[in-house]
This record gives sequence, structure tokens and C-alpha cells, in this order.
Amino acid sequence: MDLTNIDQITQLLKKHKLHTKKHLGQNFLIDRSALEEIVKAADIQSTDHIIEVGPGLGVLTVEIAEKAKKVTSIEIDSALFPILKDTLSQHKNIDLLNEDALQFRPPKTPYKLVANIPYYITSPLINHFLQSENPPQTITLLIQKEVAEKACQLEPKASILSLQIGLFGNAKIVGIIKAESFFPAPKVDSAIIHIETHNKISIPEARQILSLAKRAFSNKRKKLSNTVLREIEDSPIDKDLRPQVLSIKDWQKLNNFFNSSKK
Repeated sequence: MDLTNIDQITQLLKKHKLHTKKHLGQNFLIDRSALEEIVKAADIQSTDHIIEVGPGLGVLTVEIAEKAKKVTSIEIDSALFPILKDTLSQHKNIDLLNEDALQFRPPKTPYKLVANIPYYITSPLINHFLQSENPPQTITLLIQKEVAEKACQLEPKASILSLQIGLFGNAKIVGIIKAESFFPAPKVDSAIIHIETHNKISIPEARQILSLAKRAFSNKRKKLSNTVLREIEDSPIDKDLRPQVLSIKDWQKLNNFFNSSKK
């Protein structure tokens, strides 16, 4: 079966009496060149364990399984399981899980994360895996283009999402996928982002910084003097700045300042 063929997808869904679910952001990838681009971006090796979130009908899963040693594929929609068991049956290196990826406990051994996800789960999913006891070596995501741009923007146009990522890794957009590459076609284009993770900042410190940043970004038009630095006189950071212009080093300075003032 060709899972990039719209007629065959339609017949498959009809056979199982299913419809795409908008609230789960179900838009199935049908562009083979886009599939190849995602797999290339993920840099999958024959020894890799890949955790995939949101397999849909399994079209990307199959491509990953042909290159990786092991694939753990997590799908929240139980209605898709009969289809996935069918489309993935020829690949014995795939473990299929019907659960919420945000409740999944990552393995203690090395792995890479690959996901085709709706925009609303982007930040929670990234946080869940990057702040786990064993973060992935790399993360490759297919997400809305606008969200991808926010995820990769640094100061002076940083966002809370780009800070969440920047504390644990380096992100870049590696490809743009047009809306017509999906069925049904969404209203906006998507982008592939690739994150190389690092452990330069400890998880406890990163969580403190994010807690501080969320207060500042709650109204990013406001200066720091009106949010986290209100009533603070001897700040190490210019109080007239807005949160989006701060670098990660600035956030570390600010966090260290608050920690020292508590002593």
C-alpha cells in the first residue's frame, strides 16, 4: 500500500470507518520528497533507537524503521491502531504504543526523537523530553512554519519557546514543507526543525530560569522594570529591556542575582 496516495488513504480510512480529527491536528504527510527530507534531517544511523511521536498512518514510521535499529512509535489516537498494526506489520523493529507522549517515560539508553505534531503540543512535548532524566541526543520536528520560526529565533526576537529550547540545545530550520504536501491540506505551511541537545545548563537551573522568564514573557511588551525587576534597584540587567532581547547568559545572570538575594 502506498501511504502517500490520497485515494488509497481515503479507502483505508473508509475501511476502518475513520475520519481525520482536527482537534488532534491530523494531516497526513503524502509528499515522498518531504519524508526523505525529514529522515535526512534526523540523521538516522543503523544503531539508533528512534522515538517517534504521532505516526498517523505510519508513512514516516516505515521510512525511519528502514534505517534505524529500533523504533518506538507513540500514537495517542487508539482509533488509528488497527491501521498502524496493518501498515507496520512487516517491520519487526517497531514497538507501537497507544499512549499520550507527554506521559511517556523516555528510556535510560541513548535515543533520538522524531515527531510530526500539531502546534499546540510543540512546547509541552519539547519540555517533557528536554527536561527528562535522559534527554534525546537530537530532536527533529515537523511543525507549523510560524511555530518553527518562533522556536528558532534568538534575541532580539526571542520567545519563551526559543528560550525553552536554547537552554538545552541549538535549533535550526532545515526545510519548509508546503501545505499541499499533506492530506487533508492545512491552511499553513510547515517546517522541519532540528535540535542538537547539550547539557551546558543543569535542569534545576533551567527550570528556575523558565519560571522567571514566564513571568517576564507574560507581557513581552512590558519592560523588565514592570515585571520581574519591579522594585529591584541593583539589577545586573538593564531594567528598561524587554524579555525578547535577553540572551541565555542574561537570563543566567538574572537567575543568579535572584538566588543570591535570597541568601
